[in-house]
Amino acid sequence: MLCKRIIPCLDVKNGRVVKGVKFRNLIDAGNPVDIAKKYNELGADEIVFLDITASNENRNIILDVVRKTASVVFIPLTVGGGIRTIQDISNILQAGADKVAINSSAIYNPKIITEGAIKFGNQCIVCAIDAKWNGLYYEVYSHGGTTKTGLNALSWAKEVEKLGAGEILLTSMDKDGTKDGFELSLTKQITESVNIPVIASGGAGSMKDFLDVFKYANADAALAASLFHFEMIHIKDLKQYLNNNNIPVRLV
Repeated sequence: MLCKRIIPCLDVKNGRVVKGVKFRNLIDAGNPVDIAKKYNELGADEIVFLDITASNENRNIILDVVRKTASVVFIPLTVGGGIRTIQDISNILQAGADKVAINSSAIYNPKIITEGAIKFGNQCIVCAIDAKWNGLYYEVYSHGGTTKTGLNALSWAKEVEKLGAGEILLTSMDKDGTKDGFELSLTKQITESVNIPVIASGGAGSMKDFLDVFKYANADAALAASLFHFEMIHIKDLKQYLNNNNIPVRLV
């Protein structure tokens, strides 16, 4: 059985790591290079780096910060934000990232998923899906959670797999930053509908939340930010807890 992955997320704005609740009320959490280096040493399996305002501000990702971050980590690094072209993907991979996370551009230009997968390998293409319950279904949002798309997250997840995405980064906007636990229903629907790995994101507040999303929603990985940034949970302790509860993880 493949090991479940624990992934810290660096939401970056203006070159600084920030964290908010439901994509709002952002507070400073530190320097991305220093934080990434720390997680590399503390046993994280991967790191996700998201330039959260790049799409909204219609600009390219801050490659110099990506380059500096990549230089201090020796675990897989996924980078997203403001990716609009195949050249953007190439630039980010050349800056040291192992994978790219594409959200808004994938929605409005789906062929970027297929073209990216063909050119760089589908293992490099992560489709980020930000979803929020609208009373009828989980609706996909673009541009850092600011724009409704009308897309059903379940249908979209199936489509991005067909298009060639190698992985899905699934964030519950309803749960983001609340520490109320992952959105198990949404995550389970997606994991049961696709055959590519799904990273659960949004809502982690305790070690049990990680256990639940692995055990009941069958996520392949779980992502968190403030819990790790502010040392409410230590990754090594979390992994030992999961191991004690029969969840396969990489112990360090």
